[in-house]
Amino acid sequence: MAEFQSRPSGPSRPSGPPRSSDRGPDSRGRGDRDDRGPRAGGDKRRRFTVRKKVCRFCVDKTPFIDYKDVKTLRFFITERGKILPRRISGNCARHQREVNVAVQRCRNIALIPFAGEK
Repeated sequence: MAEFQSRPSGPSRPSGPPRSSDRGPDSRGRGDRDDRGPRAGGDKRRRFTVRKKVCRFCVDKTPFIDYKDVKTLRFFITERGKILPRRISGNCARHQREVNVAVQRCRNIALIPFAGEK
């Protein structure tokens, strides 16, 4: 007859690397903070304040956005040829719509390419 091995009683866990809960109550796999170097500092971290982006067309009081002004429109296009979104460019909604129309017109008459250089 076959011999049977007895199993330990209690919940079983699959074998593998130990979990953080198996190492102790305070160890989370980080090690000591002192060995990270002088620039890592715990409570000496710098907090950067996020500046509110301002629409450059509202500040300059530009009456309209000219589609023939390629130099200005290049600021709102990535190197891949995509139009930057409002949250990145900082334009207001009205001027962002005007930028989109101007870029599309500029593309259609081949002043700027549809796709950027690869």
